Amino acid sequence: MTPARGDGGGEESVPTAAGVGDMPPEEFHRQGLEVLEWARSYLEGVGALPVSPSVQPGELRALLPARPPQEGEGMDRIFRDFERLVLPGVTHWNHPSFHGYFAITGSGPGILGELISAALNVNAMLWKASPAATELEELVTDWVRDLLGLPPGFTGVIHDTASTSSLVALAAARQRIYPEVREGGLFGLPRGRIYVSEEGHSSIEKAAVALGLGREGVRKIPVDRQFRMRVPDLEAAIREDRARGVRPVAVVATIGTTSTTSVDPVREVADLLRGTGVWLHVDAAYAGPAAALEERCELFGGWEEAESIVVNPHKWLFTQVDCSVLLCRDPGSIRAAFSLVPEYLRTDEAQAATNFMDYGVALGHRFRALKLWFVLRYFGVEGIRRRLRYHIHLAQTLARRIEEDERWELMAPVTFSTVVFRFAPSTMSEQERDTENLRVMEAVNASGRAFISHTRVGGRLALRAAVGNLRTRENHIESLWELLAQMCEQGPAESGVTLPA
Repeated sequence: MTPARGDGGGEESVPTAAGVGDMPPEEFHRQGLEVLEWARSYLEGVGALPVSPSVQPGELRALLPARPPQEGEGMDRIFRDFERLVLPGVTHWNHPSFHGYFAITGSGPGILGELISAALNVNAMLWKASPAATELEELVTDWVRDLLGLPPGFTGVIHDTASTSSLVALAAARQRIYPEVREGGLFGLPRGRIYVSEEGHSSIEKAAVALGLGREGVRKIPVDRQFRMRVPDLEAAIREDRARGVRPVAVVATIGTTSTTSVDPVREVADLLRGTGVWLHVDAAYAGPAAALEERCELFGGWEEAESIVVNPHKWLFTQVDCSVLLCRDPGSIRAAFSLVPEYLRTDEAQAATNFMDYGVALGHRFRALKLWFVLRYFGVEGIRRRLRYHIHLAQTLARRIEEDERWELMAPVTFSTVVFRFAPSTMSEQERDTENLRVMEAVNASGRAFISHTRVGGRLALRAAVGNLRTRENHIESLWELLAQMCEQGPAESGVTLPA
């Protein structure tokens, strides 16, 4: 037999099994225990760390080698470098004073579920590829549906984020209106339109770009004084588009918008669309879990008539990023948009079992259901409700502080656990207020004691403080309020913040 030769023509040695295996079990055990102990200590003491790092872009890259090591390194050294180099550049989303964006918690049971999922490392693209992963996901999404009070007609699939869930739902909507697009594409067909309020999430525009409708394929509907979609304007927009030969594809109604957590009148939208064939997608990525609370149910009226709903357990249901549940009334409509089965993925169970590869763009499918199952079982329905109510209470506590101080004002109703507000002393012009609020936010975040984010409401810059962490208590809210007041009393030089020109 002729020996194998490399490109240079020289003979190569026959590979052996030496040095080609995984980490030895005993080392994995030792290192695993150390990492678990580190995680315990981290979660216990995260509140004492600066919430956000004091670093500049490129700082970490400059500290790390530009090329991977030629030979493997020991885990002790790797972990030391993690603590010494990487950890100082981390923004601690698990910090009880992290109030930016939509504050989240990676809970203990979620961490353990993620660990086991990583150890199993299954790909649930087909039922056959991992029956347990498939069927547990079907079960746990049913549990989420029941927790939220939705009817049994909805079935679920777990994606990474709401951006993907909404893309998948809108692809199904496009397939309904343009059945020919699957084979021939959109070129040469009449233009289509997706409708969303001015407060809707930017992911809807991204979905329109990805689906070939373009940004011009999204029509933003004006909102009322409480930042809710104006249904008469929606009706007029649809009527006008039809008259121009534009095909209405879908309406995205939001329960808990990103800027103000406003709630669109979903029931009115559903009434308008009934019998028209236009798809109703509800974005409840953040606020969805609040449907489990009896006192908040009225805010969700009509969402049971939607074709699809997205809820992100990784936002306000204590589950690790990433985990986005897409609930759909007719899963066959999603399969019609995405299912494509080559020979090597055909199985005898296809008619009797769910193959998640048929329900989105990705072929691979992570075992995200396991961590969500752990979370739902560990906290239970009543435990989840208690925690949601407490977070709403904390948000209202901050809102009362703002209302009691004439220098500050609320910019939107506090419907859930997010407060939108600004510093607005009567002595400042609107432009000065915008500048000052931006400075205050930068100063708060630079302090390392808390983290908040911003938005624009009615064209004016506003601050946002979201509550969603299981470790947040009233003292953290009081501390944030004191910090805000302190930063307002300081000028830019005193706060150490330099705003961009």
